[in-house]
Amino acid sequence: MTTNPTPHVPTPPPAASATPGRPGSTRLAATLITLSTVLVGLMAGLFFAFDVSVMPGLAAGDEQTYVTAMRAFNKAIDGNPFFGSVFVLALVAAVASAVVEYRGGRRATALWAGAAAVAYLVVLVITFGVNIPLNNELADAGAVEQMTDFSIVERFRTTWVTTNIVRTLLCTAALTALARAMLLHGRATR
Repeated sequence: MTTNPTPHVPTPPPAASATPGRPGSTRLAATLITLSTVLVGLMAGLFFAFDVSVMPGLAAGDEQTYVTAMRAFNKAIDGNPFFGSVFVLALVAAVASAVVEYRGGRRATALWAGAAAVAYLVVLVITFGVNIPLNNELADAGAVEQMTDFSIVERFRTTWVTTNIVRTLLCTAALTALARAMLLHGRATR
């Protein structure tokens, strides 16, 4: 007597960890990604504006005008609490969104937000390592009317401008990564 065994049907694996998680955590993650995208976008726009208009415009003039204008720009930016907040909070929001996404089980989203945070961190390193020291050197060069050595202007035309282009590209890469993170977050939390 032969028995006909019941065919084995495999049990489907549990759903992937793309679950939305707690509603409060999901809303916080969405808010952080949106905030970091806006803040990094503002920084990318600022750097881009310098690349395509401010620095080429200054390069067309004389050295005294260059020094006077750059000092005025730097003073306006350094003394602006809104700029300072955006400059720092862009990194904080990107890191926080990566952490919240990771804890919510949305690993791919966290990876893109983390990549954005790393790119923006490099922007900060360049800014504090190259651009700000040049700005300070320019500020300490003495009265523009009495300056005879304008070699600082040449360093701005080469080093400062080049590093600003790099900052623009890095901010654009960070912005692109955050846009991808935003898309993935939306898909994972539907």
